[in-house]
Amino acid sequence: MRIAFHAPLKPPDHPVPSGDRRVARLMLDALRLAGHEPFVASRLRSFDGDGDAARQARIAAAGAREARRLLRIWRRAPDAAPDLWFTYHLYYKAPDWLGPSVSAALGIPYVVAEASHAPKRAGGPWDSGHRAVERAVSQADLVFGLNPADRACLLPLLREARRWVALPPFLDAGGYAPRPDPAPALAPRLIAVAMMRPGDKLASYRLLGAALAELLDLDWSLDVVGDGPAREAVQAALAPLGGRVRYRGALDEAGVAAALAEADLFVWPAANEAFGMALLEAQASGLPVVAGASGGVGEIVDHGTTGLLPPPGDAAAFAAAVRRLVADVGARRAMGRAARAAVVREHDLPAAAARLAAAIGQLGRARAA
Repeated sequence: MRIAFHAPLKPPDHPVPSGDRRVARLMLDALRLAGHEPFVASRLRSFDGDGDAARQARIAAAGAREARRLLRIWRRAPDAAPDLWFTYHLYYKAPDWLGPSVSAALGIPYVVAEASHAPKRAGGPWDSGHRAVERAVSQADLVFGLNPADRACLLPLLREARRWVALPPFLDAGGYAPRPDPAPALAPRLIAVAMMRPGDKLASYRLLGAALAELLDLDWSLDVVGDGPAREAVQAALAPLGGRVRYRGALDEAGVAAALAEADLFVWPAANEAFGMALLEAQASGLPVVAGASGGVGEIVDHGTTGLLPPPGDAAAFAAAVRRLVADVGARRAMGRAARAAVVREHDLPAAAARLAAAIGQLGRARAA
């Protein structure tokens, strides 16, 4: 199938790196591996972070114009028209103003991935985006869910519950290599990989600093990979750890993989995170994980098998979990091996491609019947 791909929050070729851009690119790779021909239909961004009704109206109008432009192109050149529309990541701040109208006009399936619906947003500053998401999800032929926590609020909008299809977060595990077991006498190297932004990221860094400050009686070091506008606040939060911390700055994907290959344990409180790609990267690198049990983290880290998940926001419990794995090299290595195996089995690119191929193939057969 020719698949028109749209990412309203951030197109996959956006110049600023982010987890969202990364997943959009992975989604395109998975669709190709599934045997389809995806192409970026539009680079229109619908994000409004301020709750500005006038700006949202301008974006919606731009979306209507862009939809009409695409339809003119494809009606003049029907061989270039898509067989299916696929939108990645829509929510009340970044709704899809293209896919529903274009797919309806062309009579093709409308499919979305990582949609979220928050009923509490009705009537608020993003009401127009909230209602647009409701309409889009109600129209969708398939909704691929990367975070099971989204399911409860999305199901009431679906025409049939079977339109929800679980799609666990994924990456290309081939880019990550487990580290050979280091000499037992070496101090464990902890690692955290995250942008330094105000809000939840900074909250995680602060909790990490508070937790690790309780472990100064143990021998360990910490690598921090990331940068951003909250750098000074992050450095202040980790200052009690002294010279144990090495700041690596922002690294590209290859650099992150190399840094993970040098580490022994991934540590990240994951405050209010739906799921973290860094958690998958760490496990693909054969690292056990200590992370806060928030959002969908428990869907990608198996507590007691591939890592430990203390309660979110609990610095003392986080410190206890890190202490356990710093002190027990055997447990670290066993969890690291289990983590790599779990990623290859459930979260690797071929596994995602197989799930996409099965669901889209079944949709195509059902429409043809």
